[in-house]
Amino acid sequence: MSDAVAKLNYPQTTTVDQVDTYFGTAVPDPYRWLEDDRSDETAAWVAAQNEVTFGYLEQIPYRGAIKERLLKIMDYPRYSAPEKRGDRFFFFKNDGLQEQSVVYVQDGLGGEPRLLLDPNTFSEDQTTTLSAFNPSKDGKYAVYGLSEGSSDWQKYRILNVDTGESLPEILDWVKVSYPAWCGDGFFYGRYDAPTDGSELSSRNEFHKVYYHRLGTDQAADELIYEDPENPLRFHFVGATEDERFLILSISDRGQAKLGNALYIKDLVAGETEFSPLIETITDESHNIVDNLGDRLLMTTNQDAPNRKLVLVDPKNPVPEHWQTIIPEQPEPLRSVSLVGGKLFATYLRDVTSRVYVYAPDGTLEREIALPGLGTVGGFDGEPEDEFTFYVFTSHTTPPTIYRYDIATGKSTVFRAPEIAFDASQYETRQVFYPSADGTQIPMFLIHKKGLDFNGETPTYLYAYGGFNISLVPSFRAAHIALLEQGMLVAIANIRGGGEYGRAWHEAAIREKRPTAFQDFIAAAEYLIHEGYTNADKLAIEGRSNGGLLMGAVMNLRPDLFRVALPGVGVMDMLRFHKFTIGWNWSAEYGNSDNEADFAYLYDYSPLHNIRDDVPYPATLIVTADHDDRVVPAHSFKYAATLQARHSGPHPTLIRIGVKSGHGASSLTKGIEETADTYAFMFHELGVEPTF
Repeated sequence: MSDAVAKLNYPQTTTVDQVDTYFGTAVPDPYRWLEDDRSDETAAWVAAQNEVTFGYLEQIPYRGAIKERLLKIMDYPRYSAPEKRGDRFFFFKNDGLQEQSVVYVQDGLGGEPRLLLDPNTFSEDQTTTLSAFNPSKDGKYAVYGLSEGSSDWQKYRILNVDTGESLPEILDWVKVSYPAWCGDGFFYGRYDAPTDGSELSSRNEFHKVYYHRLGTDQAADELIYEDPENPLRFHFVGATEDERFLILSISDRGQAKLGNALYIKDLVAGETEFSPLIETITDESHNIVDNLGDRLLMTTNQDAPNRKLVLVDPKNPVPEHWQTIIPEQPEPLRSVSLVGGKLFATYLRDVTSRVYVYAPDGTLEREIALPGLGTVGGFDGEPEDEFTFYVFTSHTTPPTIYRYDIATGKSTVFRAPEIAFDASQYETRQVFYPSADGTQIPMFLIHKKGLDFNGETPTYLYAYGGFNISLVPSFRAAHIALLEQGMLVAIANIRGGGEYGRAWHEAAIREKRPTAFQDFIAAAEYLIHEGYTNADKLAIEGRSNGGLLMGAVMNLRPDLFRVALPGVGVMDMLRFHKFTIGWNWSAEYGNSDNEADFAYLYDYSPLHNIRDDVPYPATLIVTADHDDRVVPAHSFKYAATLQARHSGPHPTLIRIGVKSGHGASSLTKGIEETADTYAFMFHELGVEPTF
């Protein structure tokens, strides 16, 4: 690369004299003005930063070849498992390089599929995405959500499945919602309309649940539930399969509660008000699976950190009277569904799936033999169904759809992927390494068979570590472009996730968040100590909460990594709760408005702990203009600060996507972003790809 690019001239970022005082501590915030995503000054700053970034990327000679390789890799048909509603089956399909996957429907499993809904027609530039799709129980209608630029805001429309035409009504300002059918309409969640111009940044408060009846205007929707006394709560209303019970779930993450309350309404009994099943919101979480007559099947982690399934009598719902159907196991219970008169329970054992079939009384009938160590999802359906579908995937196995016969317990391949990828040339191994406190942390290593590990292998290390989310094995086609170049791909299952249940999650929340950082640092040290790679050949990536992880470990150990790719990260730990839905993360992180929380948040906040005494890794920060989950101000302020304070030899760049959000708004935008991050990583690691 030319000397002109190597000696980058970053845009000069204006500073302001903004100082906030937290419990006697003065905290400067010189780039506060970048929080205004509507200002001309911010727009000019974004343009100037992108000019530098893309100028750098354009001079990497193989950048275009990486994009072409990714396009070729992604060019294969991809399907979802069929979803049965009435006598119809609905599924998604992408021919390969369609910007958005398309919805098909067929009458009966042997029927001819017909195109039902094509999101590629939603907008001229194909960046308006399908954010929700839920057919009615008889399969005659479907609610679908539209998101502009992959924003979290949605508009709901209703499709007549017979005619393929949409009903005239449009439901606006939908967020934190999934449509739940009941009767001749559905429940959904929304907020009041935000002030013009503040849609992508203003704080979302007073979540409400409405019922929409087909063929009516949104103005006529019935308000089902609101809580004017508690503005920072989420509310969801759904119905059991037979529509006897309405279920209201309430969470209060704004008050740092990890669990939820449950209220019910028995429509058969003519009840008009919700009555408590779980009255108080604590750190225990509960989820209704379905009902068995007048009783409710519920999963819970109350007195069962790995979750259990219980049967609850709504007339006497106290825990002492719960009947245990499936007791807690040594492995975490991920999901339970009731299909065809059987209970399907999915567990995680050392981060890979196990599935067991039970009778409704909890009698174990069989384990479903899976094709290997990987991840399974599905097992949806109705009480009278004779078969169901599930999807199996692993780090080297593209998603394969299986049909499961409930009576015989036999699985057969329903649809296998048609991809030009020889999985036999690669292998996945799981290792366990000690963290700083001695805890054994699992990590998957994926690479070419026979790869010679001599301490010089270019390595890509990824982790997330938060919000009870498990990084289970899954096939990511883009990783082929790394593996075929002889790179080692490492996925670390650090604490903060849900890989080993509630205890694993809560080991790295709030004041214990640095545990996740130490787990990640230990992963890098293990890869180096065991002779896989070295610090000059190690690239790291994390997104969202994983972006926070990147910022934190870069401050703690900038010497340990050669390349860092923080994506859409939570970088300002003192102000995250002031934007859109950020207050919802207080249960995970804490809140700087509380003195005790402020102390530890300030101590590790990526933005506030950038150092000027050490060289940082080559850094490509990624965000997008329509990200209204982790607003781009986090990345803007972080990039400006890192550019100002970092004096080392490596570049610090920020890539700001247009008409895209927390995730890419189209296939092309996703591929372009991945190609740019891979080009940056290859260049900085000294990898010369051959495509």
